[in-house]
Amino acid sequence: MSMDSQIKLLSAHLEEADATVYDIISKEKRRQKHFINLIPSENFTSQAVLDALGSIMQNKYSEGYPGARYYGGNEFIDEAETLCQQRALQTFGLKNADWGVNVQPLSGSPANLYAYSALLNTHDRIMGLDLPHGGHLSHGYQTPTKKISAISKYFETLPYRLDEKTGLIDYDKLEEMAMLYRPKIIIAGTSAYSRLIDYKRFREIVDKVGNCYLLCDMAHISGLVAGGVIPSPFEFADVVTTTTHKSLRGPRGAMIFFRKGVRSVDKKGVETMYDLEGPINMSVFPGHQGGPHNHTITALAVALHQAQQPEFKEYQRTVLENAKALASRLGDSKESGGLGYNVVSGGTDNHLVLVDLKDKQIDGARVERILELVGVAANKNTVPGDKSAMKPGGVRMGTPAMTTRGFQGADFKRVADIVHRAVNITKKLDGKALEAAQKSGRKNPASVNAFREYVKEGEEIVEIIELRREVEDWVANYNMASIDTTIRNRMENEYQRHVDRGNLSIHGYEPPFLTREVARANTIPRWQARERYRYLTGWYDFPTDPSPGLHRPQGLERPQLPARSSSIGTLMV
Repeated sequence: MSMDSQIKLLSAHLEEADATVYDIISKEKRRQKHFINLIPSENFTSQAVLDALGSIMQNKYSEGYPGARYYGGNEFIDEAETLCQQRALQTFGLKNADWGVNVQPLSGSPANLYAYSALLNTHDRIMGLDLPHGGHLSHGYQTPTKKISAISKYFETLPYRLDEKTGLIDYDKLEEMAMLYRPKIIIAGTSAYSRLIDYKRFREIVDKVGNCYLLCDMAHISGLVAGGVIPSPFEFADVVTTTTHKSLRGPRGAMIFFRKGVRSVDKKGVETMYDLEGPINMSVFPGHQGGPHNHTITALAVALHQAQQPEFKEYQRTVLENAKALASRLGDSKESGGLGYNVVSGGTDNHLVLVDLKDKQIDGARVERILELVGVAANKNTVPGDKSAMKPGGVRMGTPAMTTRGFQGADFKRVADIVHRAVNITKKLDGKALEAAQKSGRKNPASVNAFREYVKEGEEIVEIIELRREVEDWVANYNMASIDTTIRNRMENEYQRHVDRGNLSIHGYEPPFLTREVARANTIPRWQARERYRYLTGWYDFPTDPSPGLHRPQGLERPQLPARSSSIGTLMV
């Protein structure tokens, strides 16, 4: 084995080293570029965060915490993790004397387990919002016959629920149940609840129970909290957990915040201090994890820095406005210009909208499938009254991802219309699927699987094909910075490489990589991509479209290229 062969193996970029994986990633880029992403737990992170995620910080092992590692060579790993902790506190307006934070958890569900394990003994009691009513699996979900979440195996769990008439948390019933059940933790957190949480009321209930902690899971809304557009849980909580990749728009990770200082004062004035830092840190490492993912922690530090910028706060305001526009268009009566859907709780105060489809005689699983086939990513979701999580009555939609791409209120009203068309297509196809399944003698002809088998990939269904084309043509016009920047940077590097070699003429050569990547990104033929490249590099002007099907994007301007410039301007893909 020669050193040269080792260097070649280690230095090759992905396209050269593994064409199969490169192709999968390229296909996923195209999918993300041409899909309307309405999944409220997803977002498009920044190029800077992706740069840190793909950095050499992932090479280092660093079990332990800053200043107390089990490996040498962690000077700069310590610096990155400490910076991340500082920025986490700053982002949410917290003082180091009052709060601490662990940034090592790998994701949200594990972070919740780590927090429970730090505060409780096995089989101690937890109360969280029931999953069909908008809670999360990691809050201890179980059915009458089965413990679904491992949390419900390790601890005793009891759900609280919504008032099904209003779609709001029933705080009075929660208090009544808590006083009887006497849990050690009450969780204020949701995954499909579109209204503000009354943290003050939660605090009052926790204090009334006594010897109980208030744990707030703000995984979905942490970006909105950081942006200051909805109330913060930190004034009332003992522990706060969050993921970092949803509305916060960071890498896939999690954080656990914990209080410091005085927890309570008795009638004699004797103070009881919080003792959370040690147990929580020990629960994360060595209790549940080994070495942390340093590239993720470093990328999180970048995301938290971005979350403190004015642009991020404006983004969160737009997320909220867009959600209200989506909810209004879907839920308002037809007389008021809406579509007349049953929006759970009647609207939204955050980033998501939950629609109950049961009155449309269709379920969320079927609608989710048709939405996917027409280029819209949403997710089926349980709504109050549901009995099956696999065939729920609702669809959950959110605005963070497409707001990142530049959608405004009018765009989300158009999204609502697309969803409405997809629902109508679903209802039409459901009848045909049932008829076909009955004729074939299929077992369970009304099942979701029978529907999916009938629809297949939608390649023979005209309504799906037409709506998919409309969605793709529309959404491709919106920026997707991390993909667009990657292609632009590669184009600039390729351009400069040929300039340096002396074989690039403004009037006669375009590197094959450039037209290939432009074609891939736009899903247009190579010849159209070549025309676009030639315009961008100044080969020729065109007052109108030079080729059928090629349209100059709004805002596309020809760059002024000096003889050895590495800049070719902004490529709109």
